[in-house]
Amino acid sequence: MLRSLSFLVVFALSQALALDAAKLAAIHPAMEEAVKAKQAAGIVTLVMEKGKVVHHDAAGMADIAKGRAMEKDALFWIASMTKSVNGAAILCLVDDGKLSLDEPASKWLPELANVTVEGGAKPEKPITLRMLLSHTAGIAFPSRKPTDGAISLKAYVASLIKTPLAFQPGSAYEYGFGPTVAGRILEIVSGMKYEDFLRTRLFEPLGMKDTTFHPDDAHRARIARTYKMDEETHELVPGYNPFVTSDASVHHMPEPAGGLFSTAADMGRFYSMVANGGEFEGKRILSQKAVQEMLTPVTAGGKQLNYSCGWMHNTETQRVCPAMPVGSHGHGGAFATNGWIDPASGLVTVFMVQNVLVPDSSKPRDAFQKLVMEAAGITVKAPVPAKKGKK
Repeated sequence: MLRSLSFLVVFALSQALALDAAKLAAIHPAMEEAVKAKQAAGIVTLVMEKGKVVHHDAAGMADIAKGRAMEKDALFWIASMTKSVNGAAILCLVDDGKLSLDEPASKWLPELANVTVEGGAKPEKPITLRMLLSHTAGIAFPSRKPTDGAISLKAYVASLIKTPLAFQPGSAYEYGFGPTVAGRILEIVSGMKYEDFLRTRLFEPLGMKDTTFHPDDAHRARIARTYKMDEETHELVPGYNPFVTSDASVHHMPEPAGGLFSTAADMGRFYSMVANGGEFEGKRILSQKAVQEMLTPVTAGGKQLNYSCGWMHNTETQRVCPAMPVGSHGHGGAFATNGWIDPASGLVTVFMVQNVLVPDSSKPRDAFQKLVMEAAGITVKAPVPAKKGKK
């Protein structure tokens, strides 16, 4: 059953929160402490309430060697935060009546009718868009190849679906590249390049002027450098980012599962639209029904998951963001970026860093979100451990 729409109307009906200014002011020194502890080189934090920015700050450095301070408009590779944007883009076409989450996806990508399961078995159920977006289709994480990022989305998806499925569709969950296949279906049905569809249906209407798969020279000057921790010196040193190409004329394939660059401000606008049931600053981007569908966690193999169409969810026993309440949702990225929504209060948090192989990367995020919840007077209980089954 679909969840109630009540979580959507709470935003519109509730009064603005009386946020504790002292708690919000404490975010900056907390992030400076995280930088001092080498949990990140630099951090940008943003909080929005009912579509309005109530906190936006930067701490630390965007480039240590060049002495470039982190700025609030710094650009970050947001990695798997892209999955939530991809889910919203697919739901735009569901709203248009051109796609359905639960019909066989082979209706739009016929090759999906010919896939096999590992071992040679035929799929017992057809793969659907909901399965693709929720990692329950059986399309696993692919092995890395030299051509990754260099070929088209069409060619990349063709290679993905030639590999046998890891499991029967709908029977299990494995974080993988199903969302990428869904992105190719978007291209087929819309008749547009993937990046062009996202720009015209999401980024331009939402005023997300700094969100792109292909940063130009002006954007590239604002990209926060990626850092890792040196194993010997325990100092932060530059890390490799496969999505930052050699120059602006060299494009990485638009990756629906994780290729976007963005800013905290842009992502705050996107999350505020979702928090407000699909509308932002008077512009209707998605219907309330589409948002409801997108945020409905799926089941697989008879088990309730905490994942929906490109979104992770905090449940009683599965808390992706332990400092945020049960019922909240969002997504993180591979380099420790994070965007999260608490629908009950209408609060949006965006946390931006560029960490790879940096210990304790989640600690400043948790400290940030904890201060936001305290500022709102919201008590977040400790996660309830899942019950272990009998042996």
